[in-house]
Amino acid sequence: MYDGLLVVDADAHKMENPVVFFDYLETPYRARLSSRTDRHGQPRLVIRDLDPRTGRPELERVFPQPEGPGKGAFAAIHPETAIGGVFNRIRVEHMDREGIDAQVLYGSMTLSFETILDPELAVACMRAYNRYIADDCRAWRGRLFPVGFISLADVGEAVTEVRRCVEELGMIGLHLPPSVPVPHPAAPEAFPRIRLPKHLCHPDFHPVLAAAVELDAAVGVHGSPGVYLPSGIAEQVDTFILSHIFGHRNQMQMALATCVFEGLFDRFPTLRLGFLEAGCGWLPDLVHAFHEHWEKRIRDFDPTISIRRGRFAGELLRERVGADGKRHPLRKLRQALQLYRRASRDRRADDTDAFLYEHRALDHDPVDFFRRGQVFVSFESDDPAPAYLREALGAWGEDVACFSADYGHWDGVLTDCVRNVASARPYAREHLQKLLAGNCLRFYGRRLEAAVERLAA
Repeated sequence: MYDGLLVVDADAHKMENPVVFFDYLETPYRARLSSRTDRHGQPRLVIRDLDPRTGRPELERVFPQPEGPGKGAFAAIHPETAIGGVFNRIRVEHMDREGIDAQVLYGSMTLSFETILDPELAVACMRAYNRYIADDCRAWRGRLFPVGFISLADVGEAVTEVRRCVEELGMIGLHLPPSVPVPHPAAPEAFPRIRLPKHLCHPDFHPVLAAAVELDAAVGVHGSPGVYLPSGIAEQVDTFILSHIFGHRNQMQMALATCVFEGLFDRFPTLRLGFLEAGCGWLPDLVHAFHEHWEKRIRDFDPTISIRRGRFAGELLRERVGADGKRHPLRKLRQALQLYRRASRDRRADDTDAFLYEHRALDHDPVDFFRRGQVFVSFESDDPAPAYLREALGAWGEDVACFSADYGHWDGVLTDCVRNVASARPYAREHLQKLLAGNCLRFYGRRLEAAVERLAA
């Protein structure tokens, strides 16, 4: 606790112990995952995946991506938390030292599993990880709360695993990717190096989200650069620093925007999504863009507005710009009138309405999704953004950001992490309580709330 306030880390990370994890993987699949040290001395996970060109498990994929656009991590050892990321005894000692009452755990190897192409292998890795993390945290029940990793490679199996994670393994939430890679129609032979995103909001994935809603399980959306996820700007740069700056943010921004405008939150009005490890300073600008585009391109949009022919012709004849302004005015007038006649003669295509009226099913301001508690983000202790979210977004700006130490990752902050949040500005006590635990508890819901109540008692 901090000054009598509960502290819950909404997005900490398990650094899987490979010596133990591979024992959980079914025997036929163990040979398809291995470790390798690259030519720079960096450890890599190697997955023998399904080659889309041959349909055989012979495509060698290296994680994190070692080079090229979208390059992944290297030298990613945190000086304090690397060993605690693997061994929970040390993790909990660190939590006690910093005043963190509970951590919600997401996998690290699972970020590589998000883009496995072979559905059978993806399902095997998903099941193995969830068994592993449930066993790993069992002795620390009440302090460590794992979420279940869900692969979208096989939707039917994903739905089954959602139920198993929540009902049998006691998970408090679920980890889903922001998208999955699919072939680019202009370069299908180059897949998976060249790819497009099939977003989390796609109707094919609705059964998975419906199961989460039915079970009242929160969904943490979590990606990473360097794991072959579609990542926007991060795929246009070839150093890890630049890839990391843009990767998480672009993945989460794309996922959030498509969920908003494709109607996912209205389809599932009790669905809670957390867009994690991407900071939150970008949220006010994105929310403004959501509101502006809904207002001007959906609510008030009128594609029939045009310039009257007479006014256009008059202004054309009146125009005098340089020497060219006086040349051939009648020819210019005839050309303009011809354009108008052509437009009036052209027959509208059958799909013109669909072309003109985008996202027309969104019949209310997207800000409503935030106000009603369907969207959450995370922040780390050295992130100044929570201090200005209220000023930028209004009262509900206090209710969306969840504290994360990013424990286990190279860029996380451990020492004084809770103190740094509390001292960032003179927060009202109620506001600080939301940042340190309240928003996290609202996001993950009744299972975490009940467990933390027992801890506090």
